[in-house]
Amino acid sequence: MQREPIASTERRRVTLGLLALASGGLAACTATGPSGTPSAAAERREIDAEVDATLSKLYQTAPGSRELVQRASGVLVFPKVIRVSLGIGGAHGDGALRSDGRTLGYYTVNAASIGLQAGAQSQAAVYLFMTPDALQQFRMSNGWTAGVDASVAVATVGANGRIDTANVHQPVIAFVMTNAGLAAGVALEGAKVTPKS
Repeated sequence: MQREPIASTERRRVTLGLLALASGGLAACTATGPSGTPSAAAERREIDAEVDATLSKLYQTAPGSRELVQRASGVLVFPKVIRVSLGIGGAHGDGALRSDGRTLGYYTVNAASIGLQAGAQSQAAVYLFMTPDALQQFRMSNGWTAGVDASVAVATVGANGRIDTANVHQPVIAFVMTNAGLAAGVALEGAKVTPKS
């Protein structure tokens, strides 16, 4: 019987550990009812609280972002997009769409990614639908894909520490945040957003 190389065994352990970490993090984000199944109302309340916290962090991290959010026809916020990668990976997160301060619906984002780095990380993604048409197109779709159904301009911070205004006239603008702050050079193409069932 041929023994498996130690590097391969260690790689398998790391992969299983990352998957357990990601699934554990997702499981910890849901409230459960008396029967042990997630309570939809509790899950919605948790998502709403996380959306509030994410927007507050965005306003602190990116000066000028509050004004953009206020100008937007709709704001789609995914507080925790968990990314797991080891060769071929993916990302998943739950969030809410808001307009004029009220929640219009709850959504899930999924994305496949191919990467060379092993690891799991959580990011927050905020999509701003700057025009009524962009918001309506999103809401009328049964599954909306960034870069396919609409071009998404990723917002960046300029040298003056404020939002770079080069992309603020685009119909859809996105912010991506990590624990370290606003992420730069992030590609959102291929992220598919669907209504939560």
